[in-house]
Amino acid sequence: MWDKLAQVEERYEELAEKLSSPETIKDRALFQKLSKEHKDLTEVVATFRAYRKAKEEMQGSQEIVDAGEDAGLVEAAQEEIHMLKGELEGLEKRMRTLLIPKDPNDDKNVIMEIRAGAGGDEAGIFVGDLLRMYTRYIEGRKWKVELMSTSDASAGGFKEVICMVTGPGAYSRLKYEKGVHRVQRVPKTETQGRIHTSTVTVAVLPEAEEVEIQIEQKDLRIDVYRSGGPGGQSVNTTDSAVRITHLPTGVVVAMQDEKSQIKNREKAMRVLRARLYEFKQQQLDAERSADRRSQQGSGDRSEKIRTYNYPQSRVTDHRIGLSLYSLQAIVDGDLDQLIDPMAAHEQAELLQGGSEVEKKVPDEQ
Repeated sequence: MWDKLAQVEERYEELAEKLSSPETIKDRALFQKLSKEHKDLTEVVATFRAYRKAKEEMQGSQEIVDAGEDAGLVEAAQEEIHMLKGELEGLEKRMRTLLIPKDPNDDKNVIMEIRAGAGGDEAGIFVGDLLRMYTRYIEGRKWKVELMSTSDASAGGFKEVICMVTGPGAYSRLKYEKGVHRVQRVPKTETQGRIHTSTVTVAVLPEAEEVEIQIEQKDLRIDVYRSGGPGGQSVNTTDSAVRITHLPTGVVVAMQDEKSQIKNREKAMRVLRARLYEFKQQQLDAERSADRRSQQGSGDRSEKIRTYNYPQSRVTDHRIGLSLYSLQAIVDGDLDQLIDPMAAHEQAELLQGGSEVEKKVPDEQ
């Protein structure tokens, strides 16, 4: 670890020198790239330097103790050593945490896709419930949410909802929401009081910049057509809806919520770019590929990352075996009580060198 920290400090100083050079300042893209790298290393280097300073102070105190010339000084030095030992332990733990490779997508905005799975009308209603839950959580963190596309279902629910979440660290928090969410409750339409089980799939995609995913026009088939469903006369009588097919991969994105064909096309391209970015990551990283499959799932009742049990007011995260009896607070947007333990679990796994973030634990029924 110490060799690694020395290399990080050396790189930090090298970046500081480059950032002050006229050549780098003239190149805006390079300056922004190096500035971000420099900023990302700042806390690691500051912690390393604080550790090194504390270590030097402890060595000085130990020399006083070893000399044993003045009883008063020796006692003060021993107290100093005791205090510094605790400080050094904390700094070393912090350095190990900071050296964990950071997910390069953590600072990105998010495209979230919520789809009804098994359960018919009740699954569609739960899509709306999750959308409300995420919207409240997003607003509570002072991020912004933009509804990009909706597909209505019967009974007041949704077949699918796609939205954009904009804010610092959006992906770092919302990435733990990807997967199959299972709800157990008595539907309003149930006359005999029986509990039904339904599922909703949630995909969380980091937004991709144009420089990260370059799409050739020749690889696209763009179809325009009239929007269906509610939306007013201007929506339903003009060819404003857009369907874009990426021919090499077969990825299809359709947008029809806006009255303007141009706006629908812009939204569709943002979603397409995010899906292609994820597709690219699948090909580069087998673990990422498995992760994507777990996001989408089949929507089958047996696949789940989390269960919302309304009769027991319980929410269970099956990845870490965590059960909380505060369902109403969670569906009202208090998601940190679920996300924080997941983030801590992931960090502990990485510190231990584990390759699997999510351990298999027995499900709570």
